[in-house]
Amino acid sequence: MSVAKPLPHDAATLHVTGQARYVDDIPVPEGCVHLAFGLSTIARGKITALNIDAVRAAPGVVDVMTGGDFAVIPDCSPSAHDEPLLSDGTIHYAGQPMFVVIADSHLAARKAAALAQVDYAEETPILSVDDALAAGSRFEDGPRVYGKGDVEAALARAPNVIEGRIEVGGQEHFYLEGQSALALPQEGGDMIVQSSTQHPTEIQHKVADALGVPMHAIRVEVRRMGGGFGGKESQGNALAIACAIAASRTGRPAKMRYDRDDDFTVTGKRHDIRVDYRAGFDAEGRLVAVDFTHFLRCGWSMDLSLPVADRAMLHADNAYDLPAARITSHRLRTNHQSATAFRGFGGPQGMVGIERVMDHVAHVLGRDPLEVRRLNYYAEAAVASAGASGGDIFETEKRKRLATADLAGRRAVKVKQTAGGSSRYGGAHSPVPVTARDGLTPYGMQVEDFILHGLTDRLATSCDYAGRRAAIAAWNDAKPVLKRGIALTPVKFGISFTLTHLNQAGALVHVYQDGSIHMNHGGTEMGQGLFQKVAQVAASRFGVGMDRVRITATDTAKVPNTSATAASSGSDLNGMAVQIACDTIRDRIAAVVAPELQADAEQVVFEGGMVRAGVAEMPFEEAVKRSYMARVSLSATGFYKTPGLLWDRIAGKGRPFFYFAYGAACSEVVIDTLTGENRILRTDILHDAGASLNPALDIGQVEGGFVQGAGWLTTEELVWDAKGRLRTHAPSTYKIPACSDRPPVFNVALWDQPNRVDTIYRSKAVGEPPFMLGISVLMALSEACAACGPNYPDLQAPATAEAVLAAVDRARGA
Repeated sequence: MSVAKPLPHDAATLHVTGQARYVDDIPVPEGCVHLAFGLSTIARGKITALNIDAVRAAPGVVDVMTGGDFAVIPDCSPSAHDEPLLSDGTIHYAGQPMFVVIADSHLAARKAAALAQVDYAEETPILSVDDALAAGSRFEDGPRVYGKGDVEAALARAPNVIEGRIEVGGQEHFYLEGQSALALPQEGGDMIVQSSTQHPTEIQHKVADALGVPMHAIRVEVRRMGGGFGGKESQGNALAIACAIAASRTGRPAKMRYDRDDDFTVTGKRHDIRVDYRAGFDAEGRLVAVDFTHFLRCGWSMDLSLPVADRAMLHADNAYDLPAARITSHRLRTNHQSATAFRGFGGPQGMVGIERVMDHVAHVLGRDPLEVRRLNYYAEAAVASAGASGGDIFETEKRKRLATADLAGRRAVKVKQTAGGSSRYGGAHSPVPVTARDGLTPYGMQVEDFILHGLTDRLATSCDYAGRRAAIAAWNDAKPVLKRGIALTPVKFGISFTLTHLNQAGALVHVYQDGSIHMNHGGTEMGQGLFQKVAQVAASRFGVGMDRVRITATDTAKVPNTSATAASSGSDLNGMAVQIACDTIRDRIAAVVAPELQADAEQVVFEGGMVRAGVAEMPFEEAVKRSYMARVSLSATGFYKTPGLLWDRIAGKGRPFFYFAYGAACSEVVIDTLTGENRILRTDILHDAGASLNPALDIGQVEGGFVQGAGWLTTEELVWDAKGRLRTHAPSTYKIPACSDRPPVFNVALWDQPNRVDTIYRSKAVGEPPFMLGISVLMALSEACAACGPNYPDLQAPATAEAVLAAVDRARGA
């Protein structure tokens, strides 16, 4: 069977030899035109004059289009129809497209776009959270609130209460292949669009709408992307629409790609977030109640901000069973690039908030943060489902205490007096009842598959967490300049689109009369290995080698109405759809050959390249040939929809996820207290991929996700100036992690238990969950800063050298 084997990526050889073809590599027909946007230089205001005479007269220019050339400016938005392709005269952010140049070459288009003369009536932009709150600038009428229990009553009777705030910056996707599109006009007004997109059907829909034609007139093809990370879920719409319009207008093929500076300037980023929190807890660190307030800067248009903000709320509990919780979310409209999908889709922002609470509680009590985390975990699931191999029994009562360095004595505890005069921070208290933990998330979903107790124990043992923590405490006592920190943090990530209707997928499978297999599905390949995994599924269903399976480009003419390859759902959805299609054909073949094998069709098995029943067998290709000769269809579609989902996002109640994926990471860091410079010294990860379809690919995803998550929280800093202009718009000013930034000791292993629910071969999604393992680095840096003095360091993110120095000063009480 091909599944579960660590086979290489299907295009690995093409990648390393440079033969893999991306949109910009596709040979274009003679006469192809190239496009470039003219971009605004202010963040908010009106265009009072737009002189493009010099643009039109520039060498190589074929045409120039402005908003005034359209009766209705085509819309690029994936949600609220609030994102015109070109400005209608109002400017909403610095970098907004005002016009598009159509020229004979990419360079000619870019040079011409710089020649426009624009006059503005500039207005003061809304840039900060406080600016937006003061102006009432938001999406939706007011904040959205999810929660459970009586938070105020629980906080009032809690022995200890902390308050705090953490601000977490956004993140640039920095895919290696930038945004690009190519439109090829066909006869009768039809159009073929090659696009670097995670959502071919979205491109098809938006292009058809812009051209005023039915969707069947537009065919979108995607062979591969050079990275996506969510940045190609909606951000490719503008390029595809512009190219299609230019191709329709000129009758010539049209191509567009952003240079890196333009890609930074035009496209949306991860939503930054400010999290205010209040948390009540007992003397051991058990949480009684948590009150979170999220403030997200969403940019100028809605894009995908509402579901992103929803998911931040849905992951505000992470791995912790909160007796009472309230999450209030403000979705603020600002004069920035429209923030968009990014790996984790809001989940990482929500998780950082609760992990910060755990870190803060542990500091106040002088306890090991891992102990505090474990005390608050959901209850361990007791028995594996019948579908899980072995029927393993998980440890339910195991609560092994890890030896810790004595932190007492170096932690001063700030005292806050209540109206009655009793201490709210530390000190002796009479026992108070703690609301019973019920295993329900704040949005009312029962957590039935929790495995983090056993997983945490295994990781803590394998990485010698307790021993290293004691050694780090001794190091910090002896070293005045270099301080170390260690943190082990968990991940519980829900798998499914929270927009329930997107949890569907289709597939098309052909078996040719020579026994070769042609496979197509609605997922897109962006380097993550989806095509390889799904091809392994097809090979396994037919019992043949991978050499028989042909992986083909995603194509809206073959599989319609696809969902975006996002929400970590690519393998879950498309793998199931391909399995269903393959099984349909397999059953037809079995019915044909069963009489010759002297068996019932149900007894026929496909394995090792043979079709057999008992001792009788024939080669797969012979069985296929006989089915063809019997005039049996060897082509089938497959369709799958995720079962058991029910979600009301307005009420904040239901079951939005099919299951949870889990993981944990232990990271050790060192900081220089004189410069703020810091390094990751070692990371150990144990991640839950269920019964992995391809362990090699999954481990690669875990490694990459962790490094990207650590980069978000340490080096990747987006900076806008007071005028709303992005200043970190190139590799020279925006620092993604390099190979030298990965931990020199980097141990990654997969948890070896199958999924409890019926997913494709009992595997689990592995695209987004590993990203949040990077939170361990931020928490380890917080511990290192805390070693510098008695006060809580209040480390903010990204934890740049400047942020680390500021946290060191706060720890010292400076």
